[in-house]
This record gives sequence, structure tokens and C-alpha cells, in this order.
Amino acid sequence: MTLNKEIFDLGKVHILGLGGAGMSGIARLLCAQGVEVSGTDAKESRRLEALRKIGVKVFVGHSPQNLSDCQTVIHSTAIKENNPELMAAREKNLKVLRRADALGVLTRQFETIAVSGTHGKTTTTSMVTVALQACGEDPSFAIGSELSETGSNAHLGEGNTFVVEADESDGSFLFLSPKVAVVTNVEADHLDHWKTLENIENAFVEFCELTKTRDGFTVICLDDKGGKNLVEKVKTKGVKVITYGTNQLSDLQITNLKLGLPGPSFEVVYLGQNLGKIELKVLGLHNALNAAAALCVGLGLGKEFESLRNGISKFTGTKRRFEYKGSADGIRVYDDYAHHPTEIEATLKAAREVVQGGSVVVAFQAHHYYRTALFNKEFGAALGLADQVVVLEVFAPGEEAIPGASGQTMASLVPLPQDQVIFEPSWSKVAQQLVNRAKPNDIIMTLGAGDIGLLAPEVLTLLEARQKS
Repeated sequence: MTLNKEIFDLGKVHILGLGGAGMSGIARLLCAQGVEVSGTDAKESRRLEALRKIGVKVFVGHSPQNLSDCQTVIHSTAIKENNPELMAAREKNLKVLRRADALGVLTRQFETIAVSGTHGKTTTTSMVTVALQACGEDPSFAIGSELSETGSNAHLGEGNTFVVEADESDGSFLFLSPKVAVVTNVEADHLDHWKTLENIENAFVEFCELTKTRDGFTVICLDDKGGKNLVEKVKTKGVKVITYGTNQLSDLQITNLKLGLPGPSFEVVYLGQNLGKIELKVLGLHNALNAAAALCVGLGLGKEFESLRNGISKFTGTKRRFEYKGSADGIRVYDDYAHHPTEIEATLKAAREVVQGGSVVVAFQAHHYYRTALFNKEFGAALGLADQVVVLEVFAPGEEAIPGASGQTMASLVPLPQDQVIFEPSWSKVAQQLVNRAKPNDIIMTLGAGDIGLLAPEVLTLLEARQKS
């Protein structure tokens, strides 16, 4: 593929926060186009090792000396303004781009499918990608987690389509130029940036309007209250909309839905015509809705249902989305990124499909003080869908604590008997707490957007030791 002028003008690129899901994907895409890439992260990770193998020069620990002779610095939203490398880049008058700016540069030469929403972005982006691949296309993609099938979160394809997970958290999704925009749902979140739900809603309207310049369309979930309101607003602005859901008014309606193992099955009725049945390998109603969104994208682009179905029905998930980590002593262990009450509710409902008579034992680590303060009661209610709950302290590095926004307060709000809920402030004791509460035929789940995903191996080790004793 010919290197477009915008990418050529970047020169040598240095990436801050290189080990993050989004930034590692940017590095992969730039390398694939022949750009010389280096980058820094705070600690080693499997992503950094994978990037070394494709030629990225990796630094661990931020220092101005890492910038070397680069011309452009790209940084993630996690990078603070007082970061030594970012400060040095500004002092040297280097070109400084946010991840959204970089994605804009990378995607402008393509027909872009941008997937956004408060929840479900990663899975839906992944489903759209595998659906198009099943149609014989080779789309480029940038996803917030690695596909289980390929182990990769980004790829530069030979086709003219780019599927991208579009981040609404800081408004960066408005830097894209999508032909197709997908909105899985609209809820109050990231209020540290948006301040009010009204501001979030207005941003999604603007996001959908971007498709008009490409003569494209928007896909929106009609089951979601925020999505339904969005449909009404954007249609008045001349945006072409395809809706989906179990709602009878949806353009693509899910009917005859059956939940359970190995995943949901349902009939697809599109514009009044029954196209057939689809069976999924990922759990939960929320994933049935994500699949419906992916189908809408493909059908809206004129793809055949049979090919789309074949791709989506083989999809086995992404990392940290109800990811199976192993089993020992008759107990299965899963990990999930769920960090909002709605996500926790959906995940724990799906867990009920897996456990089949056993108990659901959960450890949850909230992410950010502001989100904890805003949704403490809702977090408690959602966690009440489990049988045993271990609540960790909030994961909020570098943030100032907010009174009452604590794991201890959250634990007190879980509507379960006292002996079934515990606040555990000591990270080193969480795995043992989970193992103590679990018995054969139960499942253990670790939930949260912080570093709680690292716990599963320790849990499995303790279960194996117990089994042998």
C-alpha cells in the first residue's frame, strides 16, 4: 500500500504509553507502513515484547533521552502533561499528536467504520472485523484488545476498509471521518471529561453526523434508552440510521433468542425479512446485541448475510472480555474488563449461563475515584448479582481520593448477607479470599479495568495447591 503524505510527514515516531492496547496498535500500523517507531512504557509487558519482534525500539521508564532523533511524539490520554518525555517534546517543538490525531492520519485514506458507545466497543469492533474477513475482505483494524483468533489488536490490510474502536471518553472519536458509525449505547460515564450526560449525548450526535460527509450511515441500538433518544435526534439532522435490537421497531430485530452455553442463538429479521438463525460462541444477551450491530454494518454495506453469519458465529472473543483463564479443583476462572455498573450487570448475568447450579464468586476493583463516587450504589446493586463478593480498593494511580469513593463504602452497598461480602484492602490477600469462598462447580471472576486482570494465575495456583492437599 502506498504511504500517504500525512504519514510520510510524521518522520520518525516515538510513542508514549506504548504498552497500552490503543498505542501498541498505533505502533503496529505505523511499522506496517514503513515508519520507524520507538516508544516508552512504565513497565515491561507481553505487548512490548511483541512490538520488539516487529522492529519497534522499546524503552522502559520515561526519560527525555528516549526521544533521540524523532520528529513526532504520539501520546495516550494516560500520559500526564508533566511527563518528562512529553515536556521535552514540547520544548523541542516536535510534532505532538494524541492517539485520536494519529488514528485520524492512519484512517483518512480508507473507508472507516468507527465503533463507539459506553459499552461493547471492543467486542463489536472485533465482530465487524471478522465478519468482513468472512466476506473475503482484508480490512485494516485497530481494536482495544487482542482478538483471540490472531492475538493481535491491529493490522494493516490490503482492502480499502478500516475498522476502528472509537473512544468517546475524551471526545477523540470526533477526530475520525467515518463512513459508518456504530453506537452500541449511550450512558453517563467519563464525567471527569464530559461533566454532564447532556454533553455526552450531544457528542454522540456530532459523531453520527460525521457519516454525512462520506455519504454513509449510522448503526444504533434501539434497545438502549440512550440509543433510542439518539436515533430521534440524528434522524432530524439527516443522518441515515439502521437500528438493531430485540425491540420490534428495530430494522434488524433479534427474535427467538435463546441464552445459554455455548452462547446465544437467535433469528435475524432484517427489514421484515427473516434471514436465518445465528449461533454465537460468546456468552450473554449483550453479545447477541453486539453481533446484531456487526450484522447491520455488513448488511448496510451490501454484504451477504450467509458470509457475515459464518464470520460472527466463529468469533471466540477478545482478551479480558469474559476470558477463560483456566480451571482447577473443579472451579473455572474468568477475567473481564467490566468497570461500569451496566457492564458488571451484563457480565454477571452471562456468568449465570456458565455456572449451571454453582455459585458465582467475584472480585471487583473499581477504576477512578470520580466513577466510584458517581456510581457507588449502582456498583453495589450490580455486584449483588453474584453469590460471593470481594471488593478491592479503587484503582486510581495519581488521582486525589474523593471522600466516600472507596472500596469499603462500595462493599457496604452490596445487597448480600454480610458473610458473603468483604472489603479486602490488601492486594496480596485477594486471591486467597476468592479461593476460600469457592467450591467445586463454582466459577471465580475478576472484574475491573485496573491491574486486577493479573490475579487469575495466582488464583489458579492456589486452587491447584488446594486440590493436591
